[in-house]
Amino acid sequence: MNTNGAVPVQSRFSRAQVHGIAAALGAIAAVGLALSVSYPLLALTLNARGVPEGVIGLNTAFAGIASIAVTPFCARLAKWLGTPQAILVCLAGAGIALPCFYYATEIWMWFPLRLVFHAGITAVFVLSEFWINAFAPSCRRGVIMGIYATVLAVGYIIGPTALATLGAIGEFPFWFAAGLIWLAGLPVLIGWHSRPDLHEGTNGTLFSFLWVAPAATFAGLISGAVNSSMMSLLPVMGRELGFTLERATLLVTVVSLGNLVLQIPLGYLSDRIDRRVILMICASGGALISIAVIPFGTTYATLAALMFFWGGLTTGLYTIGLTHLGARFTGADLASANAAFVMMYSVGMITAPIMGGYALKYLGSPGLPLVWSTFLLVYAAVCLWRALTARKAPASAQ
Repeated sequence: MNTNGAVPVQSRFSRAQVHGIAAALGAIAAVGLALSVSYPLLALTLNARGVPEGVIGLNTAFAGIASIAVTPFCARLAKWLGTPQAILVCLAGAGIALPCFYYATEIWMWFPLRLVFHAGITAVFVLSEFWINAFAPSCRRGVIMGIYATVLAVGYIIGPTALATLGAIGEFPFWFAAGLIWLAGLPVLIGWHSRPDLHEGTNGTLFSFLWVAPAATFAGLISGAVNSSMMSLLPVMGRELGFTLERATLLVTVVSLGNLVLQIPLGYLSDRIDRRVILMICASGGALISIAVIPFGTTYATLAALMFFWGGLTTGLYTIGLTHLGARFTGADLASANAAFVMMYSVGMITAPIMGGYALKYLGSPGLPLVWSTFLLVYAAVCLWRALTARKAPASAQ
């Protein structure tokens, strides 16, 4: 376990590091493309086939179930096959599963396909994060993780744009999306021989990392909670506020632009300041913006400006949380900690949209920002507690 805080030692990149980082960036681009294309494509296809909305929602929930189920086995898979090899196998499997949805004529077939597709994508998520964290020089880890999050955001933007251009109905979009996944997997070949060490570690259980590094792992939970509820419910809130469907939907793109712009600056700061403090600032800032949306969000320009910065700060929880894990753990411990992080993200994805939906139903447009602010303020308190206790604790306990 490595306990260095925010100031590092290594500054130069070895060839293995360059290859590993480039390969991990290619893998995460595939994840962004796969997720941003698959969610709307699959939902619209089922809707066009006359499947009830409740069944569509149930099928979508299987994505979160697959993520939670597969994360405990990711480190073991990488140890068995090798990190780049495991990522390519998972990308190939996800790319094969995606067109199968189109040919699956019975709705029950979509449930095992969801499990296969999202298990593969989740494994790529976990392993690419471990890979880039393991190879990032400690003094530049924040910036590199910021680049990583930016590439993921680009994938999120490219996917829906391609879908909107090509159309979301018919056989072609499925094969096109599968092709994008396979194509984005090609950079993984660059890092074929740059395998991170998976032998060093304490063999801690997945759940033990929730208690050893709560500021980092719970950043995954909060990030998954606020971002998943934003993607699914922000357009609904926009409609509640009286904006047109097009303008309400565009708010999600505004949030994505905030993600795109702010991750590298936040990563740069996290290389120079205690990362727990940066996490607390991101959470507190996101909570204050959430509360500000209630009185000031009735004007579209103001709401869009608020959501731009909200998106950058809340996604910063994901970026800095991962960076903090990379500073705390090495080897097999880092792989397991990354798995715990993604598992918590998946739990947040399942729970928060339900809470946000009921809040909108019973409280109207203020309901969703109140849910966001509650999640973020509780997490900010956790970060404050960890920052204060870490100063009093010996270095080995931090």
